[in-house]
Amino acid sequence: MNNTNMKAAVYTRYGSPEVLRIAHVARPEPKDNEVLIRIHATTVTSGDVRMRKADPFLIRFFSGLFKPKAPILGHEVAGVVDSVGSKVTRFKVGERVFGSTGMRSGTYAEYICMAEDDAIAHTPDNVAHGEAATLTVGALTALHFIQAVGLQRGEHILIHGASGSIGSAAVQLAKAMGATVTAVCSTANVELVRGLGADHVIDYRRTDFTKGGNTYDVIFSTVGHTSFTACRHLLAPEGRYVTSSAAGSDYWHMIKSKLFGGHRVIGGISAGGAEGIAQVRDLVQVGKLKAVVDRHFPLQRIADAHRYVDQGHKRGNVVIDVAA
Repeated sequence: MNNTNMKAAVYTRYGSPEVLRIAHVARPEPKDNEVLIRIHATTVTSGDVRMRKADPFLIRFFSGLFKPKAPILGHEVAGVVDSVGSKVTRFKVGERVFGSTGMRSGTYAEYICMAEDDAIAHTPDNVAHGEAATLTVGALTALHFIQAVGLQRGEHILIHGASGSIGSAAVQLAKAMGATVTAVCSTANVELVRGLGADHVIDYRRTDFTKGGNTYDVIFSTVGHTSFTACRHLLAPEGRYVTSSAAGSDYWHMIKSKLFGGHRVIGGISAGGAEGIAQVRDLVQVGKLKAVVDRHFPLQRIADAHRYVDQGHKRGNVVIDVAA
């Protein structure tokens, strides 16, 4: 391999984890406003899995109807600035950075170019690359929806899917804002979410939270296994339902709540961006947000990592170690 190429995990068709393979591809060159990052770590998110499978089918309308337009998956990154464009002022060669590509992908590779005003920030000194890579998509998504729903100090929030990437960040962010947190997770993750600060934990294998007698100011569904219809009786009179993985019926209620009032139902796509990643960095810096890492895989075992995430039981985040 010459120095103008790099290793990357690529896929040229949709399907099972076996569609992913390691290949040599052209290394990108930064434009005037871009930084070239040598990637040390990335992650496998549930979003990456959905993109790989094109599930739901709607994904194909923006990622490629018959085959992927962008052959390199991955949305989270941590690494070192390798070179910078002539107009870059925020970052210098050799600095450690972390961030998210947003709607773009491309982090299953040794290098990536990102604009300096993208969602990238300097990595806190006490955070390893593998941890930093996990503190972007999940945390940015959780932050976006918690802010969108207007969570206030003293309110009670129920977080469904509290042990996943988004949910584990949401528990910590809600506590940092002064809310009371009830977390819903499986038996194996009860102690994990307690350790993240949850005030109350419901083990969904033992208790159906929708049949409980408590009411909540906010219900945040992060995993798509419930709906506003199933939860509305748990909301306080001014309660709000927010979801990062909406059920089909939720979309009607989003429109209805905007037009006719009642319980607000909020969904959509996380905005993320440079402002959000700066907030995330500040929270990490003061110890109010920490990484939750399930396990590590080398880039060469990217298919195994996807196979593991496919099972739907990861605790927090799965890290891909790209560079030692």
